[in-house]
Amino acid sequence: MDSQRPGAAIGIFDSGIGGLTVARRILGCMPNERIVYVADQAHVPYGGRELDEVRSFACGISAALFRYGCKAVVMACNISSAVALDDVRRAYPDSPVLGVIAPGACRAARTTKNGRIGVLATAGTVRSGAYSRALFSLNPELTVVEVACPKFVPLVEAGEEASELAQASAADYLEPIREVQADTVILGCTHYPFLLSALQGVWDAPIYIDPAEQASRELAEQLASASLLALSPGNESLSHLLATTGDPSSFRAHLHRFLPDAAASSTVIRLSWRHSSLSLMT
Repeated sequence: MDSQRPGAAIGIFDSGIGGLTVARRILGCMPNERIVYVADQAHVPYGGRELDEVRSFACGISAALFRYGCKAVVMACNISSAVALDDVRRAYPDSPVLGVIAPGACRAARTTKNGRIGVLATAGTVRSGAYSRALFSLNPELTVVEVACPKFVPLVEAGEEASELAQASAADYLEPIREVQADTVILGCTHYPFLLSALQGVWDAPIYIDPAEQASRELAEQLASASLLALSPGNESLSHLLATTGDPSSFRAHLHRFLPDAAASSTVIRLSWRHSSLSLMT
């Protein structure tokens, strides 16, 4: 497929269903676009895995999306953005490839008033130090506290973001950030916006930053600059392709929570890894 045309799809991926929050932001910002979304639920969560393993998954999914004909790829997954973004950009230098860490850091650095920023993220993202590096590159005087939140992704994947366990976990994870009185907190995983009510119920003083909002704006700017922005949906209604390496029925059951406006216009398929390769070709 020809990826250098406005009608080509935007590829988006994550380790699970959380990246659909990024897809939702992108479609809200660019309603005429089509998306191809890959959820690598066979390997969810990425956060506790070795960074080289995550890099292999991210590069394999990105390659599959570009082979399919996507005009751009968005790494909705924070840990993938941390460890694989540069590799994929080098492999596809003529196509937009975006992560969510740099946009989130940029938004947080502009938002903070007291220079104290908290980051809630997976263990892998915290281990990579990607948010601290991005924030310090913008302002070396910042105070940054990164906290690993291993319970959050399983809670959201199970639909238990309003549970007592979610509230208790939010209180535990926010405590080190509260101690420094950060006024800005980055939700450093695509699943975490679904825990915003639990987080604000524990501590509503800071501004919580969803990196997907800034990432969608930057993607729109890049597509417009490259004359790749879809200005109309064309003659046919938009149809999105959503793929999972897990159970398609379970994946589809979550669409009403994560992507309600596009659920009816989406086709859900199952993918399987063949060594380090995926194929979206049908």
